[in-house]
Parts: sequence; C-alpha cells; structure tokens
Amino acid sequence: MTALWLTACQNDGPAPGEHQVGGEANLQLPDLGSVTFFGLPGDVLLGLGLIVCALGLAFGVMTYTQLRRMPAHAAMREISELIYTTCKTYLKQQGRFLLLLWAFIATIIVIYYLFLVGFSVGKTAVVILFSLIGMAGSYGVAWYGIRVNTLANSRTAYGALTGKPYPAHDIPLRSGMSIGMVLISVELAMMLIILVFLPGEIAGACFIGFAIGESLGASALRIAGGIFTKIADIGADLMKIAFKIKEDDARNPGVIADCTGDNAGDSVGPSADGFETYGVTGVALITFILLGVPDQTMQITLLVWLFVIRTIMVIASGASYFINGALTRARYGNADEMDFERPLTSLVWLTSLVSLGLTFLTSALLLGGQPDGLWWKLSLIVSCGTLAGALIPELVKVFTSTNAKHTREVVISANKGGASLGILSGFVAGNFSAYWLGLAIAGLMAIAYWISTMGLAALMLAPAVFAFGLVAFGFLGMGPVTIAVDSYGPVTDNAQSVFELSTIEEIPGIHEELERDLGQKPDFERAKYLLEANDGAGNTFKATAKPVLIGTAVVGATTMIFSIMMGLTGGLEHDVEKLSLLHAPFLLGLLVGGAVIYWFTGASTQAVTTGAYRAVEFIAANIKLDGVTRASAEDSSRVVQICTQYAQRGMFNIFLGIFFSTLAFAFIEPFFFIGYLIAMALFGLYQAIFMANAGGAWDNAKKLVEVDLHAKGTALHDATIVGDTVGDPFKDTSSVALNPVIKFTTLFGLLAVELAVSLSAQNGSGLTTTLAAVFFLASAYFVYRSFYEMRIGESLEDIKVDEALTVG
Repeated sequence: MTALWLTACQNDGPAPGEHQVGGEANLQLPDLGSVTFFGLPGDVLLGLGLIVCALGLAFGVMTYTQLRRMPAHAAMREISELIYTTCKTYLKQQGRFLLLLWAFIATIIVIYYLFLVGFSVGKTAVVILFSLIGMAGSYGVAWYGIRVNTLANSRTAYGALTGKPYPAHDIPLRSGMSIGMVLISVELAMMLIILVFLPGEIAGACFIGFAIGESLGASALRIAGGIFTKIADIGADLMKIAFKIKEDDARNPGVIADCTGDNAGDSVGPSADGFETYGVTGVALITFILLGVPDQTMQITLLVWLFVIRTIMVIASGASYFINGALTRARYGNADEMDFERPLTSLVWLTSLVSLGLTFLTSALLLGGQPDGLWWKLSLIVSCGTLAGALIPELVKVFTSTNAKHTREVVISANKGGASLGILSGFVAGNFSAYWLGLAIAGLMAIAYWISTMGLAALMLAPAVFAFGLVAFGFLGMGPVTIAVDSYGPVTDNAQSVFELSTIEEIPGIHEELERDLGQKPDFERAKYLLEANDGAGNTFKATAKPVLIGTAVVGATTMIFSIMMGLTGGLEHDVEKLSLLHAPFLLGLLVGGAVIYWFTGASTQAVTTGAYRAVEFIAANIKLDGVTRASAEDSSRVVQICTQYAQRGMFNIFLGIFFSTLAFAFIEPFFFIGYLIAMALFGLYQAIFMANAGGAWDNAKKLVEVDLHAKGTALHDATIVGDTVGDPFKDTSSVALNPVIKFTTLFGLLAVELAVSLSAQNGSGLTTTLAAVFFLASAYFVYRSFYEMRIGESLEDIKVDEALTVG
C-alpha cells in the first residue's frame, strides 16, 4: 500500500532533453532487479542485507541485556541511574528544540519543491517525511547510546573492584560495540529499504530528505552536546584548583552535570554524528552514480556492489570483535597488569585487515566479469579509505596518547613553566598533527586518484570524484568498530565518576559485603588506579575517532559538491571555466568559507566560556565541604540547568547563523557558493584536526600527572588542569561539531543553490540579489548574537579579586 501511494505521488517526468528542475530529489533509481548476481536479481541480493542488519540489531539487544544483568553495587547503580535520568531530561528538551529547527528546513523544502518545482503535495510530503525519519534516526541512536553507556559505567566501576584490569576493559568495549552495531545496522537498513522496497521514481526525494534530516539532527546534537559537556567539565574541574578537592568529589555540585555532559557530548554527539556520516556518504555516492555514470546497467552494478560491500563490512566488524575479544581474554583475563590501549589498537587493525580481504573477495565475485580489472581497481580505492581508518588513529596517538612524546612534552613544559608552557606545547602537538594527518589523507586520496586514471573515465564522468567518495566510504567501512572505540571513552570517564560519587568506601560494612559478593577483599586504591589508567586509553581513542569522522566529512563533501557542479554546468557541458580562480566570485567564495569556519569556532567556544563562568559562579557560591558527603540534588540540578540553558542558546544562534549564511551565499552567485563550500571543507579539516589533537594532548597530560606521577593536588597538577580546560572546547565542542556542520551546509546547499537558480531563471537576478542581502543580514544578526548576546555581561569595574577563587 505504501509503495503504491508513493508511486502515485510522483509527477510526470520532463520531456527528453528538457531541463529538470528539482535537483537530486528528481533522481530515479533504475530497476535493480534487472541485473543478476549469482543468479539472484540485484534487489533480492540487497534485500538479503537486511538479514545482516537484523543480526546486528540482535547483537545490540543481546549486549544491552547482558549489561543490565551484570553485577554492580546498589550505590553505584543509583548514581548511574541518576545520570541517565538527567540525560533523559536533557534529551527531551533537545528533541523539542530539534523540531523547532526542523521547521526552518521544512519551510524551505515546501517553498522550493511545492511552489517552485511543482512537485505534487504527496511527493513534497515524501521529502518532508524522510527528513523527519532521518532526524529521528540521529536522535534515536543518540538516546540508545546514552542508555547503554549509563548501564556500563556502574558495571565498569564495580568490575574494577576485583583488582583485575580485564573487566574494566571488557565492559566499556562491549557497550561501545553494541552502540556501533545498532547504529550502523539501523542506518544501513533504512537505506536498503529505500533502495529495495520503494519505487525508484521517488527514491531521490527519499534519500535527499533523509540525508538533510539526519544531518540536521547530528549538527544540532553535536553543537549543543559539545557546549553542554564542556561547560560542566570546566566548571567541575576548576573547583579542584579553587578548593583543593579530589577528582569527582561528591560534594561538588558540578560533578553530576559533568557526568551528564560526558554522555551529552561524548555519547550523544558521536552516535548522531556517526549515524549521519554513514548515511550522508552513502547518499553522496548514490547521487554520483546516478548523475555521473551514463550506462544504466553499470549504475545498477555499482549500486549493488556498493551496498553489498557495506553489508560485508558489518560482518567483518562483528567477526573481528569476537576474534579480538577471544585473544584479549586469553591474554589478559587473569592478568594483573594490562596496557588498555593495546587490545583497542589490535581490534582496529584486525578489523581493517579483515575488511580489506573481504572487500577484494566480494568485489572479485560481483565485478569479476567486468572488463579492465574493474574489481581490483575499485577494491584498491576503497582500501585506501579502510587503511586510513586504521592509520589515522595511529597518527593521532603519536600526538595524544599517554605514551606519546608530545603529550609528555606538555607535562615537562608545565613542570617548570606552569600552565603557559603546557598550553604552548599542546599548540605544538595540534599543529604538527594537522601537518602529518593532512599529508596522510592527501596521500591516500592521491593513490585513489591515480587508480581512477586507469580507465574509469570510460565508465563515468569525473572518476577522480568517485574515487574520493569511495575513500570516504572506506573510512567508514569498519563503522561499528570506529564507533565502539569512540564510545569506550565516555564509559571509562563516567566509571571514575560513579566510583567517587557512590562514596562506596564510606558505606558501613562495605568491606565485608564486597568480600562476600566478590569472593575476595576489595582494593579501593587499586580500583581507582585501574579506572584512571583506563580513562587515559578512553581519552586516546576518543581522540582517534575524531579525525576519521572529520576526514570522512571533507572527502565525502567533495562528492556532494560535485553534484552541485553537475547541475550548474549541465553535466560539465557549459560554464566549467567558472570553476576557476580566474572567476572572481569563485575566489571570493573561498575566502568567505574560511571566515565562517573561524566564526563557528569562536561562537561555539564563546557559549562554553559564558556558560562555564556562570557554572563556576554558582558552584563556588554554593559548594559545601564541611558536614556533608554529597552535594544536594537541588544544587546539582541547577548546574545542569545552567549547562542546558547556554547549550541551547549557543546552538540556536550558531545553527541559524549557518542556516541563513548557506541561503545568502547560495543566492549571491552559484559559483561563489561552490568556492564557499570547498573552503569550508578545507579550512574545517585543518581547524578540526588541530583543535582535536591539541585538546587530546592537554587531556592526557593531566592523566599522566594523575596516574603515572601520582601528583594530584600539586602545582603541576593545577597547571595541567588549566591546560585541560583550554583543551575541553577545542576537542569536544568546536572541532567535533565542524564535521556535521560541513555536511549539513553542503547537503542543505544542494537545495539552496537549486532554489536560487530556479528563482533567478523565473524572476530575474534582481529577486535573488535582494534575497541574498536579506539572508545575509539575518545571518549577520545571529553571528552578532553569538558573541554580543552571549557575553558574560560584567565589566572590569565589577571585578573583585577573591584569592580563594582565582585560578592560575
């Protein structure tokens, strides 16, 4: 019934040779069943992929059930459930806010498709519906990630009481893998359903609506989550210096907000981001194949190959996890010491190698009959991305790991030069990392380009662009594992907090109770040491996932920008010379794109700065250190409210600034907009890598002081805490949010530039110029608000120096 209704929604197609307005929403999928593989029609073969998705979901449900049944002390479970309850309140508020932001997007969709393009009400509704489905997908997997992580944190804290390191490693990785498998399985299932079960005539509308919706959801959740988590983190951390209290002191009202922020920023953000990245990259490649490959049989062959490879890589991730888990358990199951980074590293490399092997095998089976060795050429190109998914984390660890010389240099610098030299050393690490990672990404893309010159031009337009899209596809090939090692971090971070907040050491009769339950005497100091050391590994692998996601965004954006170029140049038949520095608007667009990246960085950090100021102000005035063991629920709730307030205000200004900027610059001149998008991708890549890895170095420098040097409460510890608070918005706010922002701008830009071109053709350039000015003024208003309405609001004359609260 649904398929019949959707088919009825379509408009009559244009006459042959007539320009078709409506862009990618008008793309029609060919009949996938018209080409057979192993005797099976293509659509049937893809339909079998839904079985793999179902198995992935079953794995997630099974893991979720196992986590719920794992033992944890009641005091620890109470804290983890309190964190989850607070997270639920935050997510509900974000859900309502998302719908408000979606209304802006839906308005543009209706104006363009219904009134300008002439889509029927039904077909316009399809785009709207799938934008909601995409946004709901990002939101839903984010919620699932929080639920799993808040189950795992108390179980990890309890497992550390055995004094053995293995449980502290196994539980966070298990929860991370559950999130990764559910996320990728849901995303892949949604795309397969569109490909296999919906009429080809409305598939373009479904994919574009779906991609815009999930990109909107990821952008908003990443921005708001990043602001929330760092307000709370900085507020809680600065109290350690001001009042000389321990990490996660239960008397600190900021700690519950910090734990909530660990999930809002480091779980919600990556989950939504990974979901969106996986989907948008797929949509970009589908769009390229339908626009750039003229032969319909080859279109079908490439589409089926692409999604069979995606399905096979899910299997590769699951198999690698079980193999690596067995090896890790055999080696460390009863060990007293463990390098927590080692099994995570081996999992990433094992998955990469298994994915490489299965890519070549599957390609040989599906494309072996194609001429000129197409199977091995495409396999090599995808493998450049798959290899990057393992190589980039290794490069990131050079600058952020607790074992890295750069991280140790931060500590050494801070030992004599205080926070100032420690911060400068972090800048060095971030800048060097941008150089080496930039070269690595460029090198792998160059290899992909070289392979694309080996005859692919006979099959498609712009084969290099397709090669770059496949590199982005390969980046995410082992998506479940990439998400798993990223999600490892918030669990290890929360586990430390749950341990302290439970005040388990102070419970009467706790030693006897735990000895009875554990079968051995608990060692609280040993447990705390293991949790802190494991958090260092979590910090490192949170850092490794960020450049993978931003790299995918930039490389994938290339493919989406190509779609705009194809539409503007009639399939590269005219106006190609305007894609050049000799065309002044194109050059000016490059300059403006970079400017927007730096505004975004400042605006997101400003929201953190003001929010953290207010949080510190409240905590310092209300913290009680004598006569209490835990901060009041009212004070903790107030800190959460402060974080939420500034996260939403910051996100609102930033999102609408981006929204109206995209419209304004698309309306100024189409080729100006192309330059703008390219600059956003390139400036954003290096800004994000620099900030993420500088922040990672500062974060783990503090961990080195706490774990390796046992120097808590010293001047060196204070200096590294200051460095960490500088790095907090670097690594967890501005840098990570650039990824979905770049993709949202590019995706929404597909719609915006088509809208501008259509209006110009129908009403002349005067209207579009006027609208460009109006949209620019609107964007400038929100840019203005992002600083001037987000300031702390006090003057120099208001300052009264209080020695007890002065940091530094």
